[in-house]
This record gives sequence, structure tokens and C-alpha cells, in this order.
Amino acid sequence: MPHTASAKKRVRQNIKRHMRNKSVKSALSTRRHKFAEALTAGDPAKAEQTLREAQKAFAQAGAKGTIHKKTASRKISRMAKKLNALKAPKA
Repeated sequence: MPHTASAKKRVRQNIKRHMRNKSVKSALSTRRHKFAEALTAGDPAKAEQTLREAQKAFAQAGAKGTIHKKTASRKISRMAKKLNALKAPKA
């Protein structure tokens, strides 16, 4: 248990940040799953809409430090690649 006032404050801050980060990461996961569902359904319009929402959420999480910036960028890139493969004409 912390003894100093600054250590007690640090524990309080860590709890708040943990809850906020957990919430944001859960929302990111939900966005990623909704995008995957749209891909599976084969609906490019819906997939594009969900990708835009997911891109915004991932970019914000990366900018705020909830997840690493390059992790956010990588996940956005992979989702965009999957959408482009869906939209590509079948040969």
C-alpha cells in the first residue's frame, strides 16, 4: 500500500486511466469485429462505412497513447487492404 500522498494520488490516477483505456480498447475491438462482419457479408458499402468509423477510432486511440501509434497505423492498413481486396473485380 502506498504511504506518501503522491503515491496515493498515483494509484488513483492509474485506476482512472486503466478504466478509460479498457473502455477505449473494448470499443476498438467492437469496431474491428463490425468491419469483419461487413466483409464476411460481402457488402462493400457497409464495409467502407465501418472502416471509416474504425479508422477514426484507431487513429484517436493511437494519438492519445491508448495504443501505440504504429499499432493503430498497422491495423488501419490491414483493414483497408482487406476492403480493397473485397472491392477488386474478380478475375
